[in-house]
Amino acid sequence: MEMLFVQLNKKEDTPLYEQIYNQIQSDITQGKLPVGMKLPSKRKLGEFLNVSQTTIEVAYAQLIAEGFISSQSRKGFYVQAIEELAYAEPLESINKSKNREAMTVSFDFSPGMIDTDSFPFTQWRKHAKNVLDESSQHLLLLGHPHGDVELRKEIAKYLYHSRGVDCTPEQIIVGSGTEQLMPLVIRILGKDAVYAIEDPGYPLTHHVFLHNNRKVTPIAVDGEGMDVASLQRSGATVAYVTPSHQFPTGTVLSASRRTALLNWASTHDNHFVIEDDYDSEFRYVGRPIPSLHGMDKGDNVIYISTFSKSLMPSLRIAYMVLPPVLLARYANAFIHYSSTVPRLDQHILAHFMANGHFSRHLNRMRKIYKRKLQVLTEALQPYAPTISFSGDEAGMHIIITVQTNADEEMLIKAARDANILITGLNGYRSTPVQGSASFLIGFAGFSIEEISKAVDSLMECWKIRKNHDNLRV
Repeated sequence: MEMLFVQLNKKEDTPLYEQIYNQIQSDITQGKLPVGMKLPSKRKLGEFLNVSQTTIEVAYAQLIAEGFISSQSRKGFYVQAIEELAYAEPLESINKSKNREAMTVSFDFSPGMIDTDSFPFTQWRKHAKNVLDESSQHLLLLGHPHGDVELRKEIAKYLYHSRGVDCTPEQIIVGSGTEQLMPLVIRILGKDAVYAIEDPGYPLTHHVFLHNNRKVTPIAVDGEGMDVASLQRSGATVAYVTPSHQFPTGTVLSASRRTALLNWASTHDNHFVIEDDYDSEFRYVGRPIPSLHGMDKGDNVIYISTFSKSLMPSLRIAYMVLPPVLLARYANAFIHYSSTVPRLDQHILAHFMANGHFSRHLNRMRKIYKRKLQVLTEALQPYAPTISFSGDEAGMHIIITVQTNADEEMLIKAARDANILITGLNGYRSTPVQGSASFLIGFAGFSIEEISKAVDSLMECWKIRKNHDNLRV
């Protein structure tokens, strides 16, 4: 293809890269750009549209991340196949905690850590004082079983503007954690439900299915996320996925698989998708990946998220958005249920969000974590090609792969002997892969100054030397 016409309005508030992304995405979805078509190079399209090559690069990167186009080395960019929706227009574990307590930890690469130094204590303290200073005797009594409406309204507004989740406050259920909300979902979905889980995937949630005696079938995750073709053959009726940033691999569920997954749910009776959107706030390349719930036209997606990553794990506030059909079931099943989150905490958070502090905090943390990620990848670069990494477009951890004769367990033990806590990818698989050596590297809990030292200490205990050809002069 020689050129691609995109109508740009440079007076709009919408960034130019986003306008380009929107038109190309729309043209692909509507079939105006056929599968396999080659797109113009970044340089040629930039010159044609009179924008910088960087603008085109960001737009293309977002399209690649969502699976609308692919990049072939030295060949160019090509339109990917997108399955049409049938119903729409074309378009951490307990063992790690024990390990941490049993040893003196010099460096902790656990993915569940956050930057505690950057928490906005002053603003949080102000809202806590305001809540207590108000006529708050009523907060000593039990509130609405779904969570106080003040918080649910703020969550609904936040989800609509940040994730494209269009819901009412009545659809939102507030609970004290994903692991507390999941058993409620399991109960209303019935005993006959069969759950497809990502492999590798989040073990704590998987344990909830097994603890409640539900049938579970692991579905492999590859470079495009959960293998939906395998899901369709599995006999599962509910799919639990982390589509925007798959845990633990960091993979984004591709556009074709998103539509295939929603199509699978919409064309079968009583089929649902549980979308765990645990850290979607922290994406560093392009704009946030759209939520499945925002794409869903058949009311088949149960959306779950938490404030553990965005604010603090100890806050213990999570929430889910139920489709109307499940909301009625929920009301009948839990008519005597009381919210597990203290009302004072709910109102402090509601005030914090209503006054814009939550959005400002997220913007600040996104910059901080992006900087930490940059320092981490720069610290790892000298150890290439023995060390490679992936999953560095979003989230608070990456995956590193070690080319060595030692297996994961040997390297974990070597790290532990050096007082370094690290988790292998096999710990998240249903069946360990023999001979592999991949690890989760959490970076959020380190200061900028600690990251390089932590990496060098880990490499030293693994006896991996820097490749001087990779060192900057």
